[in-house]
Amino acid sequence: MTRRRNRTEDDAPRRSAYDRALEMLARREHSQRELRARLDRSGYDEADADAALARLHDQNYQSDTRFAEMLLRSRVAQGYGPRRIRAELAAHGVSAAAAQALLAASATDWLALATAQLRRQFGSAGTGVMAERARRAQYLLRRGFDASTVRSATHAELDEATDDAG
Repeated sequence: MTRRRNRTEDDAPRRSAYDRALEMLARREHSQRELRARLDRSGYDEADADAALARLHDQNYQSDTRFAEMLLRSRVAQGYGPRRIRAELAAHGVSAAAAQALLAASATDWLALATAQLRRQFGSAGTGVMAERARRAQYLLRRGFDASTVRSATHAELDEATDDAG
């Protein structure tokens, strides 16, 4: 009786860096920095990774602009503010100027988004209690909203609470 040998990863031909990166891009958009890091972790040679990324960019399969737009849409849908989104874009290698231009072009109503987040998290009842307002403000600040937006959202909530009481 002969024994069949199990195939190991060493027996299989290794995919090229281009094929591996293309496979990742087939699932979702990735920034160039993210692809490079994943290829490096997978053990691909730096020159192979550079060539693969350049080829993907030339073929318009990989675009940092498209990645940034996707990330912005996703984070706005999740209820995050512009400061958080800007920081995440910077972590992915998107320049500050490009991130600012993208945020300005998005035409997102940050105050409406912040107010919706407050309602989702805390309900529609406003509060006049200072400690509770501070807790709600901290929640919005952690989600990446600017202080002026947080102030407007929490004061609008306070105005609604006093209108309901009066």
